Amino acid sequence: MQRIVYPGSFDPPTYGHLNIIQRASRLFDMLEIVIADNKRKEYFFTADERFEMITEMVAGLHNVQVNLWNGLIVDFVSNVGARVILRGVRALSDFEYEFELSLINKGLNPQIETIFMPTDKKYFVLRSSAIKELAMFNGDVSSMVPPVVVRALKAKLNGS
Repeated sequence: MQRIVYPGSFDPPTYGHLNIIQRASRLFDMLEIVIADNKRKEYFFTADERFEMITEMVAGLHNVQVNLWNGLIVDFVSNVGARVILRGVRALSDFEYEFELSLINKGLNPQIETIFMPTDKKYFVLRSSAIKELAMFNGDVSSMVPPVVVRALKAKLNGS
């Protein structure tokens, strides 16, 4: 079985993330989404909130599993018997950062490969940080994030 791991913070998950997930789910037998839960990093949404949103977003994809992880991604990849990490990229700056991470991961475990998938061009400029900022100013983010995320942003920003 060809299993691939797609890690990220997904804070919040966007249509760009969903685009990568849907396309990868058609290419691989099993797609493991790994939501980072780094206790040293500050997130807008908790790990559980991000888990719930992504789980709802991928409900119709039978070969996609959502996971939380607070360790090295290469350890998760080894634990589930995968050998490939998937990284989505939008621009050259994304590629530079992701390329450096792939070299670090390769140094930690030479058996694990990283592949890069560009997002669809209509999601080219979707950055989670920009989406959060736009939402803070009551901007319409419905074209950038799925409905579950729109609801979660509104609830979080309204203190619910």
